[in-house]
Amino acid sequence: MHESHSGGCHCRHIRYQFSGALHDIAHCHCSICRKVSGGIVTTWITVPAAHFQWLAGTPSRYHSSDSCTRFFCPNCGAQLALATLLSPESIDVTIATLDHPELAPAERHIWTDSQLPWLHLDENLPGESEETI
Repeated sequence: MHESHSGGCHCRHIRYQFSGALHDIAHCHCSICRKVSGGIVTTWITVPAAHFQWLAGTPSRYHSSDSCTRFFCPNCGAQLALATLLSPESIDVTIATLDHPELAPAERHIWTDSQLPWLHLDENLPGESEETI
């Protein structure tokens, strides 16, 4: 069976869809994710770019680094996805914007060297000081 997952922003202006299994999900602790989201951690799923499509609306883009472009809703500001030149064949999607985020638990932590020292979240998951996958 072909798995399909959809999601979108808070105001419903932007909608997206991707196909594939819900795996390669990581809690990111980098300072850039904290600053652009306003949250203490952002949880991402990495999916093949060829399996991802925007269904409605046009997201705005923000180049958060030389190699990274973030996609967000121009109306409500929700951070939706991230593309990096380091992995051009994939796109990262924020788990919180999925229609059913409860189906997508994290499997690991990334950028743990930047983790806030007082944050204790899923401590039994493996962690990486940077992102190695």
